[in-house]
Amino acid sequence: MINVAIVEDDEMYIDKLREYLMRFGRENGKEFAVSVFNDGSQIVEKYKADSHIILMDIKMEDMDGLEAAKKIRDMDGEVIILFITNMPQYALEGYKVGALDYVLKPISYYAFSESLSRAVKSLTQENERYLVVSVRNGFQKLAVSEIRYVEVYDHDLIYHMLNGICESRGSIRDAEERINDSSFFKTNKAYLVNLRYVDAVIGNDVVLGTDRLQVSRARKKALMDALNAYMERLGM
Repeated sequence: MINVAIVEDDEMYIDKLREYLMRFGRENGKEFAVSVFNDGSQIVEKYKADSHIILMDIKMEDMDGLEAAKKIRDMDGEVIILFITNMPQYALEGYKVGALDYVLKPISYYAFSESLSRAVKSLTQENERYLVVSVRNGFQKLAVSEIRYVEVYDHDLIYHMLNGICESRGSIRDAEERINDSSFFKTNKAYLVNLRYVDAVIGNDVVLGTDRLQVSRARKKALMDALNAYMERLGM
């Protein structure tokens, strides 16, 4: 989970940034929890050094983004700051407070995703969790965030990744205990699904891209509850 703070006083841009974050998450298999502050003074007053990325407007009513960023830097030297602004002349000042980048308004998804990708890559290098599984003739390291779902067939575990599959030995219970992530849900005794990649639930099937996986009747309500809780965490 990547905690993102939006500091912006324009509701239109708040909605746009939320939309772009959710789109980026779907396209790249990332999970964002979003909090919103309508002024620099709000985030400075309430800041608990629990954000990974701050999307900061520069021009705001009570406390502008540059002043807020300076105060936040005194509390948190690690958080990534991206300025969202129509004032490129202040970019140099932004870099002085350790901003990673800035995106110009009006915001295009391409420019935003390029900057966000840099920020997420920087975070992922430090925060990504990995699972080491035994495979034929050795071991393989899997990024947990890139596991779409795990399937058991006979006594083999098949990890369906963003970029292919990986086969190992074990049970669904083994995979569930080792992954140990609330974003994963066991739909039945054969499948462990990463909720971030669920596109739909149709009848007794859960849809992940072109894959349709069966959900046991006894687990369907729990699945819907888990999906709702997951989307609430994302601010959706």
